[in-house]
Formats: sequence, C-alpha cells, structure tokens
Amino acid sequence: MDSRSWEARIRTNPLLILPIGALEAHGPHLPLGADQLQAEATAHDLGERLGAVIAPTIAYGVAPEASLFAGTVSLSIHELERTVAGVLGEFARMGIRRLLVLSGHAERGHMAALREAADFTMRRYPASRIVVLSDYDFVYELRGSLAPPTDGHGGLLETSRLLAIAPNSVGATRPVIDHRGDPFLPGPQRSDVWPESVVGDTRGASAEIGQRIQEHVLRRLAETVLRLLPA
Repeated sequence: MDSRSWEARIRTNPLLILPIGALEAHGPHLPLGADQLQAEATAHDLGERLGAVIAPTIAYGVAPEASLFAGTVSLSIHELERTVAGVLGEFARMGIRRLLVLSGHAERGHMAALREAADFTMRRYPASRIVVLSDYDFVYELRGSLAPPTDGHGGLLETSRLLAIAPNSVGATRPVIDHRGDPFLPGPQRSDVWPESVVGDTRGASAEIGQRIQEHVLRRLAETVLRLLPA
C-alpha cells in the first residue's frame, strides 16, 4: 500500500491487525517459524472477514522455555515490550484507533510483554483501543475434544493446524513426547525433563482437524473483535 492510499484508509477508521510470531523449535516435524506462519495466515483470513488492514509481522518473541533447542531466538521481555510499544505507538500517532495484536505464540512472558506494550500505548494515546491475544487462547479451547487435555506445544492441535495452513512446512515425523516440566520453574527445561520441543502425541494429526481448528479460531476471533473493537 502506498502512502497516499494508507492516508485515505486511515480516515475510514480501519481495524489494524498486527501479527506477532516467534522463532523457536517445534520438534523434528514443524518449522522454527510455525508461530509466525499461524499468526499471518490467521490475520489474513480474519482480515478478509472483517475488512481489516494487516500490518507487517513482528517475527521474534520471548521463548525461553525452548531456548535449549537449536534455532530458538528468544528476546527478553523488555526487548519485545519496547519493540511492540514503538510499533503500536507509531500506528496510534498516525490516527489508528482500533488495533488487534494477534500472537501465534502464547508463552506467559511473551504475552505479558505484549500487554504491557499495549497498556503503555493506550495511556500515551487515550483515543486508541488495543486488544491483545494469542490465537492459542482459542485453539486450546479444543483440548479434550479434538485432542487430549494434555496436548500442548507442537502437539496434535498445532501439527494439524500447520498441515491445514502450510502443509509443505510439515515433516513426516510424528513425535510422542510427555513433557514433565514444572510450571513453577522458569527458563529452559532440562533435556531429561523435555527431550524434544513438543508436548503431546502428534500421530493423529491431520489437515482435516486443522481446518476445524482454524474455523473455530476465526469464529472466536471475529466474535471477540466485534465485541471489543466496534467500528
């Protein structure tokens, strides 16, 4: 979009979606950029449904738990918060009033950084309204129905979702990993506790399940945005 087209679009009070990814290991079968792929695909589909503008993705995030595994790049909470606050602040300065920060990564510190950045921006620009969430807030509503209650990172739900939205990125291996880490222990997990960056049994993953997951996520996202960010 060129500058003048963007200037005209701002005057229509558009919803702006800012996808957030993370670069981290997702086992031997999923790409390092799985969170970015999911955030971008979801933002694109949601944008079509709601007539939103999609901002360029912030591709890195806070991912200390997977830092044991090759390929993971984990920013500090402060680094991510500062970056996202800078981007949100610039959009708010331009006159964007409705913003959705959509993260494909749901780690606790990562989401805390995004929420702090949004809070800072709304205090600085009181006319702006920002919703912060991860699509996995809605994916994990399907635990216990489409996947076991213990399914998690890189597991059946996430593998199925990648098979639906980016099938060429998914390898043939289907790991089965029982993660025994303690949520009260911060930082990277020991290899004897978490031997691979996966939580769950991925053998039942399929593109069909992935499509059902994605439809659920998009429906829940649309409901949330229409309720919290009305035009």
